[in-house]
Amino acid sequence: MTYRFLHTADIHLDSPLRTLALRNPELSELIGLATRRAFVRIIDLCLEERVDALVLAGDLYDGDQTSMKTARFLAEQLRRLHEAGIRTFLIRGNHDALSKITTELVMPDSVKVFGAVAEVVAINRAPGEFPVAIHGLSFAKPHAPESLLRHYAIPLPDTVNIGVMHTSLGGSEKHDPYAPCSVADLQQSGFRYWALGHIHKRSIVEDPSSAIVMPGMPQGRDINEDGPKSISLVTIRDDRSIDIEERQTCVAQFERLVVNVTGVNEWKDLVERINVELERMRGTVSADHLVARIHLTGTSVLSWRMRRDADLLRTEMETRGSIIGKTWIDKVQVATSPAGDADGVSSDALAELATIIKQEVDGSTGYRAELREIAEELRGQLPSELRDIFGADRDAFENMLTNFGREGSASVLARLRTREAE
Repeated sequence: MTYRFLHTADIHLDSPLRTLALRNPELSELIGLATRRAFVRIIDLCLEERVDALVLAGDLYDGDQTSMKTARFLAEQLRRLHEAGIRTFLIRGNHDALSKITTELVMPDSVKVFGAVAEVVAINRAPGEFPVAIHGLSFAKPHAPESLLRHYAIPLPDTVNIGVMHTSLGGSEKHDPYAPCSVADLQQSGFRYWALGHIHKRSIVEDPSSAIVMPGMPQGRDINEDGPKSISLVTIRDDRSIDIEERQTCVAQFERLVVNVTGVNEWKDLVERINVELERMRGTVSADHLVARIHLTGTSVLSWRMRRDADLLRTEMETRGSIIGKTWIDKVQVATSPAGDADGVSSDALAELATIIKQEVDGSTGYRAELREIAEELRGQLPSELRDIFGADRDAFENMLTNFGREGSASVLARLRTREAE
């Protein structure tokens, strides 16, 4: 008889908002509750599919932000599985290790929380059914600079061995190295299925002897976690072959909408062009809600006005999103060029100012130092989980300064040009 389980990771329950752009109270509430709602969907799916187990590969919580209210919610949802006879196997990831209440919460008896020493759980199966064993190991500390693979027990013979691990594998952009190990090492380990967590982007590596699955996260929290989010529904057949189904779980899906406005000369035509593209994107998103970041490109005589009135444009698009239905605007970014002369300014004085800014101010060491000082001061005032907004490393931070300086200069010139025209 088959063995079926649902594999997910990186829930980050009740994670604090990670973007400063979510100033709309309704949108903030939606995103603030999205991780909970996605987790309820996961439990619902377990019950609907009548799986044998739920496998959680770490980072249920979001570090020291966790409250007992969050933990009680988790326990209540897992009790729903307990009452249906569905077991839960979970490991603690790097964020869970930061949680002060991780070890205090009392789980239902059907929940197996693996500790800091690797363990193996042999599943009770009916006579004649193939044996299944689940191996797990939790993070004891927030950092694990070395591979944990060597700590796992050897696979049980003539058994479908499932390993649960929180790891960055060989490394990934935007993710620090946690318990790094190679795909080749996992393939040679003798485990039939590796249920991984930590990397928020879905990936699957299969060969005849193993399946290595990073399910991604079930719900994005900001624009940097854009795209559809899902979990894996896994069926191990009697011949021990594996079927992996992707099931969508996200309540609100973040997407980047790039709109080329070249040739648009009237404000109402601009709004209509964006609206058409927003409607098109809404039609491709299966999640309940779409949260779009609109990025305007191209050349238009409205370029300066777009920059000056970006707030009005955002309000207009929020209204259109409401009409479309369950469509929200995260931010409107303007990266257009003015039609006409190369500098996009009409008077000699503004043209000269644009040249000075471009040649002398933007490249000035002193100007760069001022930008850096302001940005570092702002970053220092943010909670630790939000500081990556200013870049996860030095190169990203410097690129951010360049973009901020460029956009700031363009906005100043836009406002000056508009005043000159009045």
